[in-house]
Amino acid sequence: MSTDPAAPQAPGRSTGAPGARPAVGRSRAWIAWLFLLPALVLLGALVAYPIVYSVYRSLFDAAGGAFVGLANYGEIFTDSGILTALRNNLIWVIVAPSLATALGLLFAVLTERIRWATAFKLIVFMPMAVSMLAAGITFRLVYEQDPERGVANAVWTGVHDTFAESSPWPGAQPREGAGLTPSDGGGFTTRATASAGEVALLPLVGIPPKEAAGAQRAEPAPRAEGGGVAGVVWLDFVRGGGSEHGRVDAGEKGLAGVKVEAVEDGKRIAEATSGPDGVFTLPPSADGAQLRLPASNFAAPYGGVDWLGPTLVTPAIIGSYVWMWAGFAMVLIAAGLAGIPRELLEAARMDGANEWQVFRRVTVPVLAPVLGVVFVTLMINVLKIFDLVYVIAPGATQSDANVLALQLYLSSFGSSADQGVGSAIAVVLLLLVVPVMVVNIRRLRRESQR
Repeated sequence: MSTDPAAPQAPGRSTGAPGARPAVGRSRAWIAWLFLLPALVLLGALVAYPIVYSVYRSLFDAAGGAFVGLANYGEIFTDSGILTALRNNLIWVIVAPSLATALGLLFAVLTERIRWATAFKLIVFMPMAVSMLAAGITFRLVYEQDPERGVANAVWTGVHDTFAESSPWPGAQPREGAGLTPSDGGGFTTRATASAGEVALLPLVGIPPKEAAGAQRAEPAPRAEGGGVAGVVWLDFVRGGGSEHGRVDAGEKGLAGVKVEAVEDGKRIAEATSGPDGVFTLPPSADGAQLRLPASNFAAPYGGVDWLGPTLVTPAIIGSYVWMWAGFAMVLIAAGLAGIPRELLEAARMDGANEWQVFRRVTVPVLAPVLGVVFVTLMINVLKIFDLVYVIAPGATQSDANVLALQLYLSSFGSSADQGVGSAIAVVLLLLVVPVMVVNIRRLRRESQR
């Protein structure tokens, strides 16, 4: 090998001092900056300038002409509406990412054991293709109070009515002048007492004829054997008029399923239920007692849950968010799950661990970095939540579901616009987002260096 210092160097080898940067890199650095310049200009115009201007604007009053210092920030922590938004944001940050991450983990683990895993993941991930606006409109309909329109209450009332007895004729009431007076609890009681030798007539109105169209004709003269008390409950109405009130006329319908109680001194001593023709029969002990129609005969049908009321509006909106973002969490966690060495899981099983122990002590710890990234990403996302709350929450309860991003919009562009307060809310929201972003970036850097 030649040691002559004058010997020619190999092509492409630097002749500079050790550690010196290649001249080619220095000469082409400006080209890299030239390519970065458009992105930097856009970043400055769309990110840096709005941040700086928001900080500046937050120090002035609503008109923007008088300097008020930190007064706008003081209003944030004294105004009840903004404090509600802060509280709801805290609920969102804790609950929504936790539920979405937990469901994503559950779906990712369970779908490994089924053949149609790809189809299932596609269905779960599909809501991500729906915009927040479209999802908000959809769930506004899902949470409608009327069970005939809202899917949630349709299911809820169906389950409720399966296990709870519903009233046979909701909204019905006695015919005026029929001798029935209101009693405690919403029922009706006769003024006169029942007699075994007479027919107890209990005429009702307030029932749409179409609802009683399939009922049998009312029996005008029922009889009770053995000294009992007989009576009839019927719809005292004939389409087109011409019927005599308080009397069973031809064409009038009997009302089935109506409970009739015999009471003495306010205590029930006997009970009967009307048949298809409206006839009921009470035992002889009812002779001389008053007859009472309990309120359960006329109670309005169960209307379900007030999903968008003051109490449940925030959990209901969080549920719609989880429906959208659980698929996102599932896909990321499934990617991390695919990278776990199968030998590690098999070794744990061979050591005697059951599936729950393998999941808790092996799978979850190994997936901890991925779970952290998913959770922090969703935290950043929910801090900026706006669309779902604005669309789903009705005007009456929007203040109860308020969040910071929505309050920023309302304060800046609402009926009593104050862009000073709105800018202060924007700065506070930025200060809440930045630490979470920093944690996420550091975590990603640590993962890339492994």
